[in-house]
Amino acid sequence: MSALEAIELGKRYGRRWVLQQVSFSVQPGEVYALAGPNGSGKTTVIRLVTGLAFPSAGEVRLMGQKVHEGGWALRRHLGAVVEAPAAFYPQLSGRENLERLAWMAGLRRAASRIREVLAQLELMAVADQRVATYSLGQRQRLGLAAAILARPDVLVLDEPTSGLDPVGIGKVHQILAEEASRGAAVLISTHHLREVSAYVHKVGILGGGRLVDEVIVAAEKARHRIRVDDPPRATALLRTLPSLQNVRLRGEWVIVEGAVEGAVDALVAGGFKVFEVTRDYFDLYEYYRERVAHG
Repeated sequence: MSALEAIELGKRYGRRWVLQQVSFSVQPGEVYALAGPNGSGKTTVIRLVTGLAFPSAGEVRLMGQKVHEGGWALRRHLGAVVEAPAAFYPQLSGRENLERLAWMAGLRRAASRIREVLAQLELMAVADQRVATYSLGQRQRLGLAAAILARPDVLVLDEPTSGLDPVGIGKVHQILAEEASRGAAVLISTHHLREVSAYVHKVGILGGGRLVDEVIVAAEKARHRIRVDDPPRATALLRTLPSLQNVRLRGEWVIVEGAVEGAVDALVAGGFKVFEVTRDYFDLYEYYRERVAHG
């Protein structure tokens, strides 16, 4: 069963459709990224799947139940930050805000869990300061701390790295990957496609209020690139090996899919000098640019 599923989702304001026929699903342990230019519908999707807006067509299912009918009991499975930075009581400290959220969630051993997420988001130094004094980046990180506080089954975040410095961006990506590793279904909207391509499983590309493409990133990661002394001849040799697929030349590199160890053995046996073998990661950002430009 999908942890989160959008089925033919649509949203209309008056006569104008801002979102039409958007369908996707996120499984437990999976990270799904929504990408698209400004105005493509990313935040509208986030608001619909979290129950903050009602769809004009279609439905959203959370843990197999309709999110707009499940009430509080169902939404306890959900952790979310929509239209960041998240709203907090500015006169209270970060720790006090998290204590109130833990109480509402009925969280056991709340004090230790609050310390854990504050440390995880590197907020211990400001934990007892009023949120009104926090920087934008600190409020962003506090929002993520609140979202993961109760270890939700589904985590939904709208541009979670907005306003963060490079170190903060890396920390957020690390935490999202860890949340998926423990079994959470993670949905994010993002512009940081090169950073998220290291750990996301799927990317949905939105354009004009529609889902114009869906990329299974994990399926794009089985490629390697090999640098040799005679790339054209090496390419011709490797194309004869049944254990390899889609062998092609890219500049001084030979790109292969399949058993790279066998490729190296064949090259050495054929008298080639092999200088370097590395993973050839799928360039999600370039794919996105190309897809949106011709979408």
